[in-house]
Amino acid sequence: MKKIHFLSAFLIIFLSLQSCIVSKKPSIGFFDNPYYDYKGAQFTSVNVPIFLAKPFVKKALRDDGESEELINLIKKISDVKVMTIENGNKEMIAGFAKYLTKNNFEEWMTVKKETETINFQAKQKGDVIRNLLITVASGNELVFVDVSGKFTPDDISRIINYSEKKDVGKVISK
Repeated sequence: MKKIHFLSAFLIIFLSLQSCIVSKKPSIGFFDNPYYDYKGAQFTSVNVPIFLAKPFVKKALRDDGESEELINLIKKISDVKVMTIENGNKEMIAGFAKYLTKNNFEEWMTVKKETETINFQAKQKGDVIRNLLITVASGNELVFVDVSGKFTPDDISRIINYSEKKDVGKVISK
């Protein structure tokens, strides 16, 4: 009987960690098109298992002394995908922008900082944002963070304000 419980527990843990596999294949819609020529771009995709990540993130935020309001925003996240592209190009970004427009994403904000451009795009239905896509372009390197959940526009504003305050804090402390 103990072997059955041990085997069951091992199987559950194995399947849980299976979702955290790092892949060399694209994990975001536009980039999985086999007919598009990516011209030597190299992809790295990570699907973050939220049920494993949330407790660590919440603990880290509490240890850093962050507000419960920010920690409550983390609870609203249901899925996170991260994808990096090396050797990307402007045509790829332009094609991706058309894909987002076609799939009802709205541009929320663009931040240009020295050599980086950061775009926040959201897929919204009524007052609920179901999908937030953050794109960071720096030269020929691209990073995409796809966050799914149920957010309000105020939630997104709080997250952006939080990140701006942290960046200002880093600049002041240097």
